[in-house]
Amino acid sequence: MEIRKQGHCAYRCEYHLVLVSKYRREILNAGSFEYFQKIMCQVQESLPEIKLLTMNHDKDHIHLHLSIPPKMRVSDVVRTIKSISGKLLKKKFEYMRKAYWGIDGIWSDGYFVSTVGINEYAIKRYIEHQGQEDMGQAPLELGL
Repeated sequence: MEIRKQGHCAYRCEYHLVLVSKYRREILNAGSFEYFQKIMCQVQESLPEIKLLTMNHDKDHIHLHLSIPPKMRVSDVVRTIKSISGKLLKKKFEYMRKAYWGIDGIWSDGYFVSTVGINEYAIKRYIEHQGQEDMGQAPLELGL
């Protein structure tokens, strides 16, 4: 939980973002996710104000934990991530071109976003354990 500084403000604006594949097709695997991680490095170069804190995936969606400065709109950051990653993933992986033949993009039109506050630890654990077998119901630990 780092306080960041920019111009005339200090902030801690963190978001949990979920991008879902179009039609919830199971297109994400270890190889495509590894390439997505490289794409996110490129996104961070083009948008140096954002900071990627954590990310993980399941077969049909990706979770991102991001720090976005207050001067930037979350929707603009999401649009940039979806646009760049969709084009590059589709270009790199033939199976994605086949799965979405004649269709622009690989991401669903919508997305989920929530702010991260006191429950940051719980969200990080949730993201880190994506794709693993359900271990049963575990108690929620807020660490207050």
